[in-house]
Amino acid sequence: QVQLVESGGGLVQAGGSLRLSCAVSGRTFSSCAMGWFRQAPGKEREFVAQITRSGTTTYYADSVKGRFTISRDNAKNTVYLQMSILKPEDTAVYYCAASLRQYVRMVVTPPEYWGQGTQVTVSS
Repeated sequence: QVQLVESGGGLVQAGGSLRLSCAVSGRTFSSCAMGWFRQAPGKEREFVAQITRSGTTTYYADSVKGRFTISRDNAKNTVYLQMSILKPEDTAVYYCAASLRQYVRMVVTPPEYWGQGTQVTVSS
């Protein structure tokens, strides 16, 4: 079992930055591929970013490429999402996710474990 707890959400003006954190417990963190998803009001949950177990490979949705950076610290059992040049359309609840599957691509295969989510609101 894997437990995920997000933090770092809040209200920010357009063009600003935020860093989300996700603390992981219950299983060896290095065994987990980690990702971030988001869900805006009235929309389906969508993939944002993924990082592999080793941290050597990352994947991003086109809508955030060049603005968001996913990273992980295996010594702290934590994954981060650095968000820059934020836009009002980035407003959503952001969810941390984990998968124990090998070679998983989260944009295709939903992860097994999810956090409770943290709200990010970008004002114009």
